[in-house]
Amino acid sequence: MAEILPRRGPGPLSQRERVLDAARSLFASRGFETVTMAEIANLAGVARATVFNHFGSKGALVEAITEGVFAFYALLLDSALANTHTSTPTLVRALFDTMGFGIEQFHGFYRGVFREIMKIQVGLAEGGAAAKAREHALAKLERLVARGQERGDLSRDFAASDLSVAIDSLANGTINHWLYEDTSGSLRDRMRRAADVFLGPVASLVVPTQAESLPDLLPPANAQPMAPVAIRLQRARNRRRK
Repeated sequence: MAEILPRRGPGPLSQRERVLDAARSLFASRGFETVTMAEIANLAGVARATVFNHFGSKGALVEAITEGVFAFYALLLDSALANTHTSTPTLVRALFDTMGFGIEQFHGFYRGVFREIMKIQVGLAEGGAAAKAREHALAKLERLVARGQERGDLSRDFAASDLSVAIDSLANGTINHWLYEDTSGSLRDRMRRAADVFLGPVASLVVPTQAESLPDLLPPANAQPMAPVAIRLQRARNRRRK
């Protein structure tokens, strides 16, 4: 498991990062509920008290991990914004594809993460670091949509803010349904279909987006916050797909 969980660049990890890295590995393999703080401390090679010094409770640790997931999503959006030659509909498809594949690899982990995300969405965890990270990512998504409208490959009949909320809601709804209600089939395939459902009425017909290859939005390993996305597996899958 550790081989495909990216770390925060080269060099030794701090105690806090080691605790987060250990928690991600355990949560990815066993889910959130059954893992204890003592087990996290043992895997991180620190005392149990050290874990509580950095994170006062398991809930605080989970929030920090959820913040990291949003930070990783923001990096995907940065990659999309930096890509100036690919159409916006194809960039949206690439975002959905990358999220679907990564979450599919770590089902147990993301069942816990998306419970935290749902709390934020319904206002039960306002003002925390994870909620702020989500707002930051959504602002970048809105920038991507607005740029697409300016370039003429997304419809201008809708406000960029409304379209970005629609993308976020559709992605989360598709993920939540797969995580909690029906895990049959591939989430990646479902996410691709969901992207097409969204893009049908809003993508410009003059852009041949279906013929474009999906760009690799994964940031360099040394730029990633620690997040449980199967980077090496994803890149290998992308190479086979080309």
